[in-house]
Amino acid sequence: MDLRELEAFQAVVEAGGVGRAALRLHRAQSSITARIRQLEASLGVALFERGGRALRLTAAGDALLGYTGRLLGLAEEARAAVRQDSIGGRLRLGAMESVAASRLPLPLAEFHRRHPEVMVELQTANSRELIARVQAGALDAAIVGDEVDNARFTRVPLYREELVLVATSGSQLLASPKHLNGKTLLVFHGQGCAYRRRLEHWLQALRVVPARTLEFASYHALLAAAASGVGVCLMPRSVLNIYPQREALAVATVPTRVAHLQTLLVTPRTLHTPALTRLIEALRADAGASTAA
Repeated sequence: MDLRELEAFQAVVEAGGVGRAALRLHRAQSSITARIRQLEASLGVALFERGGRALRLTAAGDALLGYTGRLLGLAEEARAAVRQDSIGGRLRLGAMESVAASRLPLPLAEFHRRHPEVMVELQTANSRELIARVQAGALDAAIVGDEVDNARFTRVPLYREELVLVATSGSQLLASPKHLNGKTLLVFHGQGCAYRRRLEHWLQALRVVPARTLEFASYHALLAAAASGVGVCLMPRSVLNIYPQREALAVATVPTRVAHLQTLLVTPRTLHTPALTRLIEALRADAGASTAA
């Protein structure tokens, strides 16, 4: 197998098609298609089902995907090792959307200023999905809100988040969690969201049963719904602080066991590159400065 063929295969899967993969890799579509066919020929199996307009992985393609990220990651690690202490290459960083929006812009901008030769690709998803991507080799590191009990990961504590209840300004729903009984909860989409699970578990312990739960794909939309009086959400204060219509919202604290959440940077224990080491150092420094502030 040629690494360029594996890179093309991974790009097609992640981008969702040959055209977008070609744009990502700065290659012609015909070049991407040729590399996929060469990879299939060398393996003797079809990696994609080509019956419809969308490309879907076959069972063989799905099996290969689990190895592709690890193989490409090892190749990048090998390049870094033979370059000794040189900084360069690509880093695939994952983060929860809340962290990406409220915490990462400044440290990533500073990292890029110091190390312009390193290309950082940022992906956002919920904690469970991010952990799965790191485990599959699709990410080099991820910032998550869940404890990771896995000997294959290195865990670095970063930002300590304070979660607060948020509703429209003047709302009486925040006077007591009991007032949320029969009301509407606003949550980030997907069961893998650490904040959502924390809110749901807290209310279950109080025997509070909301009438309905509305899911949102972005925190901006979620806060806009809260400001409009649609319902109540649990939100990191760091996200609330960057919301432009902050005056339209009311905020209430929650018990410490619910409020305090430690985010972690998780990386494969076997992955060691100079670029990743520098990124970890930059994020730890920023997290320390944020805590001191």
